[in-house]
Amino acid sequence: MSNGSSGRAVRGDLGSVEKVADELRALADTRAVGARLPSTRELQQRLGVGPVTVQRALARLVTEGVLVTRPGAGTFVAARRTARVGDTDWQQVALGASPVTGAGGVELVLSRAGSPGFELGAGYLDASLRADTRLAAAATRAARRPDAWAAPPAMGVAELRSWFGRQVGADPEEVLVTPAAQGALSAAFRALLPAGSPLLFAVPTYHGALAVARNAGLVPVPVPTDADGVRPELLERAFAATSARLLFLQPTYANPTGAVLAHDRRQAVLDICERAGAFVVEDDFARWLGYGQLAPPPLWRDDDAGRVITICSLTKILAPSLRVGAIVARGPVMSRLAAMRQVDDFFVPTPLQHTAIEMVTGPGWAAQVRTVSAALRVRMAALTAALATELPECAFENPRGGISLWLRLPRNTDDLTVATRAARLGVSVVPGRYFVIGEQESCHLRMCVAGIGERDIPTAVALLAEAVRASDGSRTGGALVG
Repeated sequence: MSNGSSGRAVRGDLGSVEKVADELRALADTRAVGARLPSTRELQQRLGVGPVTVQRALARLVTEGVLVTRPGAGTFVAARRTARVGDTDWQQVALGASPVTGAGGVELVLSRAGSPGFELGAGYLDASLRADTRLAAAATRAARRPDAWAAPPAMGVAELRSWFGRQVGADPEEVLVTPAAQGALSAAFRALLPAGSPLLFAVPTYHGALAVARNAGLVPVPVPTDADGVRPELLERAFAATSARLLFLQPTYANPTGAVLAHDRRQAVLDICERAGAFVVEDDFARWLGYGQLAPPPLWRDDDAGRVITICSLTKILAPSLRVGAIVARGPVMSRLAAMRQVDDFFVPTPLQHTAIEMVTGPGWAAQVRTVSAALRVRMAALTAALATELPECAFENPRGGISLWLRLPRNTDDLTVATRAARLGVSVVPGRYFVIGEQESCHLRMCVAGIGERDIPTAVALLAEAVRASDGSRTGGALVG
């Protein structure tokens, strides 16, 4: 069946799912907590619908907390939520004015992880691509090492520091092992800048980095990008206007656009930062997420003055719970970064570091990189083809690599409204507002292919098209929600 006819079939079934969900919700309200619902077959006969419609309606009510499923036993009425008893208003007085401005959409993505439906929002690999089996074996071997449960060296296990150093082109002494990239970003921003300082971001940018900056009391300043990465002339203007001392960017397969910093801009960016006396935090999260082609070298290799601080992580290529990454820096700044990390959490647990070593030095590492790269290439091709068919009124640039695509919505369409409507239809996407700074001329969605199979993409995009067209003209200036 073609993508178009598949989309029409999906759209025709949406009303049935809504009606069945309403019927089941009413049925649950009349039954006691823990009562078992009729079987799927009984519900089909009673409601006059097919098994897929019943399953989608049940999945929706499980997500809402109305029902719970027990494998092999059936579906049951969930416990009702009781109203809070205590008065917590005193906390507002105790907390007072806070510089924390929220997680910038990070909590939205994490809260939907593992939810039923079509996952076009999360940036982590699904079960079919994760290295779960290899990681389990590696963790078993790591736990048996004689020093597995001892405290590691403060900077990290030597073998892991050497491996990360080889990937970036640095000496082991220039590597600090960290709990993945998020903790490394937090340490770097806080170590380099006092609260209230400006921090330049090549936008659109990773929403997790924006959240870290805002929660550290820093002032994010946008520097626009195009298909070739950050624009040097606007970067120079931003440094002159703000006297900033730090630039954050993702030169390779940027999140959310998938863009790569053009070769002829690399040195220009470094020269501008040198004149400004500024550091560059290079988030190299997608080094192993190319589409089969060789990724450009890290920006670190173009710098010999210690201006670039590179952050890399294994979570995207292996599994989200392998919270292992590294900060690569040279010069006195490394001492400050190491001190900040050690104050925060002392060290990354030794078994986790040894598990990472077992993975990246074993024969399965190259196979994992090849498998993920090939799958992401196929999935991204399926996504761009489905978008061209179902949403020709939207626009996007083909990503060069990575896991995400930056979809521009039609004029006067609100990204948050679209994302909310799409979630009700079983499709998870992330509003583009979380990836930008300040007002924008148009709205976008960040779409990811890490957590969805190729065969599900056409159906997911058909549902998203329903949400976009139902939201046309509904752009608002409302506050962000979590």
